[in-house]
Amino acid sequence: MKRAASSARHRSRRAALQALYSADLRSRGAGLEDSALSALDALAEHFELEPGARAFAEELVKGVAAERATLDGRLIEVARNWRLERMALVDRNVLRLAAWEILFGGAPAAVAIDEAVELAHEFGDDASPRFVNGVLDALVRSSASVPAGEGKPASGRRAASGASEGTGS
Repeated sequence: MKRAASSARHRSRRAALQALYSADLRSRGAGLEDSALSALDALAEHFELEPGARAFAEELVKGVAAERATLDGRLIEVARNWRLERMALVDRNVLRLAAWEILFGGAPAAVAIDEAVELAHEFGDDASPRFVNGVLDALVRSSASVPAGEGKPASGRRAASGASEGTGS
């Protein structure tokens, strides 16, 4: 049963990533939430997404849209030598999604990172998983010193396995 719940949440993350990617591609930031929710609606027309999974995907999209400036600021801080505009569109949105889950969504960092790496494997290029893992590991390490209530992650994280923030698209 736990595996089924996990796979439903993975499908939610997958749908949210696709919606955020589409909205980022189309809107370049203006009206991100509306654009991402419209993209999620379009995805739902073509791919079956259970009501609970749909609700979680909407929560993710709304959360990322609402906190985008904060998320981008934090990612810029930890992704040394990488401007957001220079990151691959997929990598950037995988990072935003996982960062929101870690900083605001209450997900254990290890779970958010594992899911993000899986999404990077699925949708990114060969360097994406390592890049995403390295940036998120740096985010978790830097968040350990953030005062409670300001985006401090849940305990636990996946080690970066030597991944550098400078490897990526």
